[in-house]
Amino acid sequence: MIGILIVAHGTLGESLIQCAIHVLGERPESLLALDVTAQTQSNMLDRARTMIAELNSGEGVLLLSDIYGATPCNTMCRLLSPGQVEGIPGVNLPMLMRAITYRHLPLAQLLDKAVKGGQEGIFYITPELCDATAGC
Repeated sequence: MIGILIVAHGTLGESLIQCAIHVLGERPESLLALDVTAQTQSNMLDRARTMIAELNSGEGVLLLSDIYGATPCNTMCRLLSPGQVEGIPGVNLPMLMRAITYRHLPLAQLLDKAVKGGQEGIFYITPELCDATAGC
């Protein structure tokens, strides 16, 4: 199973994990968050490497970060190892749910599924798209 590490500002990563737990009813295996704060930046790279080693069962690790070009993503970029540790910036809950759902696939396919999940979860919603019973 591919491990997943969310590297994000503040407690965003752990918050996304808590949302996934709410949806799934249990905490998914091999899913961790590295919270990036001003206080954690000095040892962040070492902590991330330790987490990756913990998550990697031999099938690889998917890194998800919040904002491209920001500290979490820049950290993620320093950890990439093609075919073993891959990364995607712009994490959102649809992307995370897709990554959790398809983590049994090879890492290259998981990357594609996760990106598409994140993109497909973002769109302009109109009244016609809202189900009256959903309360949109």
